[in-house]
Amino acid sequence: MTVPFWLWLATLGGLLTLIAIDLVIVDRKPHQVSTGEAARWVIFYISCAIVFGAGVWYFGGHDPGVEFFTGYITEYSLSVDNLFIFMVIMSSFRVPAIHQHRVLLIGILLALVMRGAFIAVGAALIANFVWVFFLFGAILVWTAVSMVRGNDDHEEYHENILTRWVRKIFPVTDDYVGHKMLVKRDGKRWITPMFVVIVAIGSADLLFAVDSIPAIFGITQDAYLVFTANAFALMGLRQLYFLLGGLVTKLVYLSYGLAIILGFIGAKLFLHALHEYHVTPAWLEINNWMSLGVIVTVLTVTTIASLAKSRRDPDAVGKIELQPAAPGEGSHDEK
Repeated sequence: MTVPFWLWLATLGGLLTLIAIDLVIVDRKPHQVSTGEAARWVIFYISCAIVFGAGVWYFGGHDPGVEFFTGYITEYSLSVDNLFIFMVIMSSFRVPAIHQHRVLLIGILLALVMRGAFIAVGAALIANFVWVFFLFGAILVWTAVSMVRGNDDHEEYHENILTRWVRKIFPVTDDYVGHKMLVKRDGKRWITPMFVVIVAIGSADLLFAVDSIPAIFGITQDAYLVFTANAFALMGLRQLYFLLGGLVTKLVYLSYGLAIILGFIGAKLFLHALHEYHVTPAWLEINNWMSLGVIVTVLTVTTIASLAKSRRDPDAVGKIELQPAAPGEGSHDEK
């Protein structure tokens, strides 16, 4: 699909407009996001993605339309699994409920910028080197195996190197100061836990891109579709966080379903690379409709089986103790 430069600019402008609307309406006055409010925003963002996908289908053609929807569903489903670690991070940093939306918004915006850079690099590599498909396929298969073995278990949060580096370089206040990230005390600049948790959320989501970016490149190699599918999935993620709440811990089989999907896309990448090297015939490649069908079927079966399991065996459901408020919040005044 040929995408002119003006369409890239228009798309980025539209996404920035959506973010601005979110900032004005939701984040203008910090508050605890209710389930009803989150549900309305989730419906809004999904509707935006559907309208955008319909536009791609109408103006770009049948194949790009299927690729966008398949990529969007894949990225959104991978994002649901990421919500678990977001909950653990929020609990670990004891983020006040009224500020959790801002943390997610800024963290995800940072991740979107960094993913954009990843996508640009990935698209350039794929355009010039066929062997990159083998590399991406291997990453997906390895991630799938890790999920099945339980190596992606995130019962406890361990700060990554970037978060530790931030703590080492800058002095951090003991408590939150509203939603401020920087304060001045005794003539010295301090960062607050709000800054640190945003770094934690953004860097964690960047790590998730290691499997999500190769996954969507296994569905489409069009950088425009890869970026927009990622953008719509990420933009609706923070509202999904408040909507699902503890429900995400009931999806006990989600990791297995995602492992199947990643393994399937990894196999698709291998077959595509072999075809590009003229090793296998064209009919062995997995088409777009088959990809969409497999992904939707696996997610549906996984969700139904998970909810049935959680009803039969409540002890199998993971539990996360969320902290709605931080002790001593606002106890220090800015100077």
